[in-house]
Amino acid sequence: MANNQADHLYEKTIKTKQIFEGKVISLQVDDVELPNGNLAKREIVKHQGAVAVLPISNDNKMIAVRQFRKPLERSIIEIPAGKLEKGEEPLECAKRELAEETGYTAKNITHISSFYTSPGFADELLHLYVAKDLTAGELNLDEDEFVEVLHLTLEEAKELHATGEIRDAKTVLALFAWENDMLKEQRS
Repeated sequence: MANNQADHLYEKTIKTKQIFEGKVISLQVDDVELPNGNLAKREIVKHQGAVAVLPISNDNKMIAVRQFRKPLERSIIEIPAGKLEKGEEPLECAKRELAEETGYTAKNITHISSFYTSPGFADELLHLYVAKDLTAGELNLDEDEFVEVLHLTLEEAKELHATGEIRDAKTVLALFAWENDMLKEQRS
């Protein structure tokens, strides 16, 4: 059921039709009864959840990856991220994704925030971490994954955001968190 503070906004599911079941997502169409009694359809993407990691090197650079994203038909620069495996804890997934995509391990990984990526049509919950005290290692990419590892200062990352090379929500949010953290350190 819905949050008690917003029960008057609840949409009751009347029927669910499974449209697609894939490796990363599934798609369903729900018939719902709206708060005013009318009926509507909701197209819903189901996702197991994911993590993203903002790795900050010992020389205060963000470790990022450039990779091709088929839905965009272009490469973009992102922080390391990946899907939670069934039963996997977000912190363990963050450690795994950091090592796989960048080759780095971290002595210090801290949770920043968890947020829904696109709640208008998807239930994906993404857990964002910052990783510090990094040690370099070897990349261990999935067989269908190809990335270029980058080391960026905050100013370089902000410029890449301004030019549109950094455009995905998790990386933009991570940049703002990094900048905010640096500003707090300067004030101390």
